[in-house]
Amino acid sequence: MAKKASAGQLRRGAISYDSSDQTALYIRMLGDVRVRSRAGFETERRGSHPYIDFRIFHSPSEVEVSVSARNIRRLLSFQRYLRSSRFFRGTTTSSSLNILDDDYSGQAKCMLEKVGNWNFDIFLFDRLTNGNSLVTLAFHLFNLHGLIDYFNLDTMKLRRFLVLVQEDYHSQNPYHNAVHAADVTQAMHCYLREPKLAKFVTPWDIMLSLIAAATHDLDHPGVNQPFLIKTNHYLATLYKNTSVLENHHWRSAVGLLRESGLFSHMPLESRQQMEAQLGALILATDISRQNDYLALFRAHLDRGDLCLENAGHRHLVLQMALKCADICNPCRTWELSKQWSEKVTEEFFHQGDTEKKYCLTVSPFCDRQSESIANIQIGFMTYLVEPLFTEWARFSDSKLSQTMLGHLGRNKAGWKGLQRGPAGREDARAARAEAGP
Repeated sequence: MAKKASAGQLRRGAISYDSSDQTALYIRMLGDVRVRSRAGFETERRGSHPYIDFRIFHSPSEVEVSVSARNIRRLLSFQRYLRSSRFFRGTTTSSSLNILDDDYSGQAKCMLEKVGNWNFDIFLFDRLTNGNSLVTLAFHLFNLHGLIDYFNLDTMKLRRFLVLVQEDYHSQNPYHNAVHAADVTQAMHCYLREPKLAKFVTPWDIMLSLIAAATHDLDHPGVNQPFLIKTNHYLATLYKNTSVLENHHWRSAVGLLRESGLFSHMPLESRQQMEAQLGALILATDISRQNDYLALFRAHLDRGDLCLENAGHRHLVLQMALKCADICNPCRTWELSKQWSEKVTEEFFHQGDTEKKYCLTVSPFCDRQSESIANIQIGFMTYLVEPLFTEWARFSDSKLSQTMLGHLGRNKAGWKGLQRGPAGREDARAARAEAGP
């Protein structure tokens, strides 16, 4: 009886659509993959490492959650979110027991009034919204940009879609979780408001960009692509070892869009266009292909031929904006940037510990015995962040761009100071104080 029960237990996740067969839904589960079609469910092999699967990244209690329990959790999460979001609907309560909740909601609302500020503290906002930072922020931005009225969106479907998205991020991931998605969405909003871009983007561009930012790491397992490939994970097989995670995030987002029916009132052609363009944006976040996108962007800037009235050129800029938003942590204030650095390193080291446990080659930056946060961050800033944001500043020579580059320089100096020890820390602290906020 116990064996029968465990066989029917599935891992949480969203839905992937096979690019070669739009009638097939790949549903991610704990022990295997099943393809749902007109013929029903058929089990497929996951790979040659049966003991390397996502169970090792989840607590036993989460592993045992069934599909029906997951659906109940989603429903309760949605109801909890609606109760905690009274201020959006203008309703009030007279109960004295809700004074504290109202106070938190009021503070969250005050923060949303400054959602375009680069020093927006997403960690504080997540606490004030009771862990609903992604849902609350994204819904506010949809409303702020007038997207709900412009596209005649059903607000309940929008809320449900956002709750589904938030729930399909893995909260146990130190870095790749819903708070990171909310942070990227807030950064994307800041970039969309840049003078160089704001006068050209359309409501379609804005909605596409916000959805891409909110879903760009959807259902992230907390390990990188090389880990999936070397363990012959079914996602690596499905996407042929190419942009594995990014393809998965995109297909998962498409699955939730269809499940929520958010765009069901739109013509089929518009929905298909939305899904395809969403994929192009999310696939651009593949860090292994950064040089390809950066070279194309730099070539346009060198020639001076970027025309934002051209939809293709505008889409390239939105791809670069999402790439910037995705890795903008080193360009935040030291207080925020340092927290993100610690979280991503914790996730790296967790993967390294797992690789050691299963006698796999430890991936770069994942060995806690030989790596440090400072070393990882200095390399990350030097080889990935600085080149990207230097070109973005060429495109958008704005106050925000200069602020980001300023933070980047000071944060790099800060990590170098920590790397050198007590004397270096004092030098870094003095340099940050001299540079100002």
